[in-house]
Formats: sequence, C-alpha cells, structure tokens
Amino acid sequence: MSIGNSPPEDERPSIGRALQQARINAGLTVDEISSTTRVRVPIVHAIEQDDFSRCGGDVYARGHIRTLARAAGLDPTRLIEQYDAEHGGRPRPSRAAPVFDAERIRPEPRRPNWTAAMVAAIVAVVGFVGFTLFNGGAKSQDNAAEAGQASAKPSKAPAKAPPGKADAKKPEPSDSAVAGAPANKVTVKLTAERDQTWMSAKDHNGKLLDEGVLRRGASKTFTDSNRIDLVLGNAGAVQLFVNGKEIKNVGDDGQVQRLSYTRGDPAAG
Repeated sequence: MSIGNSPPEDERPSIGRALQQARINAGLTVDEISSTTRVRVPIVHAIEQDDFSRCGGDVYARGHIRTLARAAGLDPTRLIEQYDAEHGGRPRPSRAAPVFDAERIRPEPRRPNWTAAMVAAIVAVVGFVGFTLFNGGAKSQDNAAEAGQASAKPSKAPAKAPPGKADAKKPEPSDSAVAGAPANKVTVKLTAERDQTWMSAKDHNGKLLDEGVLRRGASKTFTDSNRIDLVLGNAGAVQLFVNGKEIKNVGDDGQVQRLSYTRGDPAAG
C-alpha cells in the first residue's frame, strides 16, 4: 500500500500515457499542441507511445516532456523524475581539471636594460617640452578669440513659430476601441484576466487567426465579416467582449469552451 498522494511506481501511468491524457483533458488535438509547442507531430505521437528515440537524446527528450506537459497544464517535475529513473538518471558532471601550479615555473631574473630606460627618459623630456609650448600657444589663441567675441554684436534670437504650426502629438488609440466596433463586422476581444489560458481563434472560413497560450493580463482582439470561432482552455479566467458588450459567465476555471459569435451577438436583452 502506498503512503501519500503519489501512486506506487508499478501503478502510475507511463510518461507518454500521462502526457496524452493531460492533452485530451485540456481539449487539445495533436496538431494543436504541436503548433503551440513547436514539437513536430511525429515526435508528439512517438512520445505519447513512450518512444523517445526520435527526440535526439536525453537532453532533448527532457525538454520535449517539459514543454508538452506545461502546454497541457501538467506539472513536468514528476515526469522528468520518472524519465530519469527509467533511463539511468542525469549524467554526472565531469570533475574539473586541477588548477595549474604557477609556482612550479618561476621566470629567471632579468638584467636591467639601461639603454631602454635612457630612451624612455629622453622621450618623456621631449614630450613635456612640446606639451608646454603647445599649451602656451593654445592659451594665447583662446584669449584672442574671447576678445573678438566680446566686440561682436549679439545675434538675434530665433523667431518663434507661428501659432497653429507646431507639431501636435497624435492621440493614442483608446482602450475602449472595441466598444465602437463597426456594425457590419463581428469583433471579439478576450483578456486573460485572472490566470493564463490556451486559446484558438478562426474566421468564418475556418482560417486560423491565432492560437497559443495567452498570459495573465494579456489581450487579443479578432475581427471578421461574419463569424469568429473560439476555443478557450481555461474559460473561467477569461474576460470576453463581443461587439463591445461583455459576455458574462464564460465558463468555469479549467473548463474548455468552444464558442462562436456573429455580427448580431450578443442578442438584445
């Protein structure tokens, strides 16, 4: 009998089975989770069958498991530990090479190079004399320039630009732009208000407009001439506006909702 909430090792599902069940519970197809995670469809199928040979090694296998688990709303920590236990664990880091002992090789003392020292001293003296002469000439030129500026007439102040000619800042678009949605189109705005959610939006022709994880606080706006089809993976966390009107009670936390809206939605009253 096991102790705690974790099932015994011989009863817990395999890694592939756990990932597949989490994906199904989230209402995602293999194509949808592949598009969201950028993990190719054949690799997703192989991992869900517990075949990790197509991942390209243990490092990539762990990365794919972690990415697929998070996209399906599953904590990847237990799955990574299970993978390590079933595949020999993580590779141990190699020991660092011993630090080279610089004390073993000591340079022989060098004799002083008096010729180089004399050349350096001569160069320093010449440089000092040249700097003194140049600095004195520069000061005299500065004094002459200041005297000429004192006798010059003050320049006129630049003319002010005529009123009405100044560049006006363009007003930024209002956050309530959805409220003024055109009547001949359907406009849908969704915001991940309380938590993140997976979402997908398509137009009336079935063309995919956008899909992926919408982070908490982020918003998306979609417009079509006839209809917008939505799939929400965490409906309870979403604030939804359709044609400028808020839709109440979109769904519960963790609930997958498939919704469609047209130009006449929501119905009056």
